[in-house]
Amino acid sequence: MKKLSRLSVVGYGAGDAANSMIISTGNMFLLVYYTDVAGIGAAAAGTLLLAARVFNAFADIAAGRLVDRVYSKRWGKFRPFLMFGFVPLVLSAAAFHVPDADPGLKLLYAYCTDGLVCIAYSLVNVPYGCLVGAMTQDAKQRARLGGARTIGGLSVGASLGFFVAPLLGAGQDMQQIFTWLTLSFAVVGSALYMFCGTVCREQVPSSIPKITLSQSVAALKANSPLVILCVSSVLFVTGTSATGASQFYYLRDVLSRVDLFPVMAAAQVAITLTLAVFIQRPVARWGKRAVYSAGGALGAAGGLLTFAAPSELPLLGLAGLVMGLLASATVSILTWALIADTVEYGEWKTGVRVQGINYALLAATRKLGMGFGAAVVAFSLAWGGYESGSAGQSDAATLAIRAAAGLLPAALVLAAVGIMCWYRLTDQRHAELVATLSRDSQPPA
Repeated sequence: MKKLSRLSVVGYGAGDAANSMIISTGNMFLLVYYTDVAGIGAAAAGTLLLAARVFNAFADIAAGRLVDRVYSKRWGKFRPFLMFGFVPLVLSAAAFHVPDADPGLKLLYAYCTDGLVCIAYSLVNVPYGCLVGAMTQDAKQRARLGGARTIGGLSVGASLGFFVAPLLGAGQDMQQIFTWLTLSFAVVGSALYMFCGTVCREQVPSSIPKITLSQSVAALKANSPLVILCVSSVLFVTGTSATGASQFYYLRDVLSRVDLFPVMAAAQVAITLTLAVFIQRPVARWGKRAVYSAGGALGAAGGLLTFAAPSELPLLGLAGLVMGLLASATVSILTWALIADTVEYGEWKTGVRVQGINYALLAATRKLGMGFGAAVVAFSLAWGGYESGSAGQSDAATLAIRAAAGLLPAALVLAAVGIMCWYRLTDQRHAELVATLSRDSQPPA
């Protein structure tokens, strides 16, 4: 098998940059847009985001089944879908343009646009994630692709923190900002998807080009590492998404330091670049599961610090958020490598290489986590009596923001680490499985 070229690694990272133009923009700003621009109540917005992510989870599973049924001799199983990446990007722009109408019509429009984004995004994001397992079976190369993916995604998130969040202060035309942002992302993101689909080659052939439903179900039943990873993922993503969705409120209403958003963005870039370069070393020494758990434990500690930091010491609260960023980036890189490992485990157990539904299940758990995280923040705001546009929030509202940004995420991330104690597919065991599969695939002498 050929070693991955630098261009293919860069191309794979570009794909997640395009993904993040949809998902990071939504995670960071859609709740703020709904409450502070569209005028939708916090509780109604939280219910909307939760319902959309639950729907998105089922859309991911349906997309996974579709991916497993499609095969192109020229382009492979996954790359053709990336050519339609402009669709979710355009729909995402529409989601940030709720019309000034009756409250019921506003809510209906928000439900419809968010639902359409979910469907279109699943049909692009699921095959994109499957590409890791199809490009290489080498653990280090998969970690390298995971690093490229994280760089691509977080570079967009960091740019949003650097250049967009500081513009959203009082008195700014937020609707105009979101209009220019989403339309420019639609153009640039479409080009990035096409670049990714062109340069990323599928080198690991599927054992069966088109997989039946019964084969998918049998493979999933036998894949205990996949189930454990998905349970851990939904807990972890719920925690980190709650922190991400409440970050703007935390910096603005608790610490009174929106100007710290660019600092967070800079920390995000530095952490991502450092991990992308050096994460292969701890993985080679201790294994992916151990590094995953260590990153999660750090995130739990950061959440507690975020919750407890006095508003008079904003840098202490900032330190807690940065620890959460470090944990999130570490676990994110390793999650995409771990899900690819479960594909070989399932193939070893059943003889069928199921990729689409494996990734779809993990993607579904992450979408559920994002929905649960956003809902936690929205319902916390409603419980605390958050008032949109108010110059100052009540003590109950600031306590609710603190809990959503730190305390609840800490508990969820710690639970995610505990679940991984049952994950038995170590790197050594995975290497043995790959060697066995390679021997079995060789034609008899």
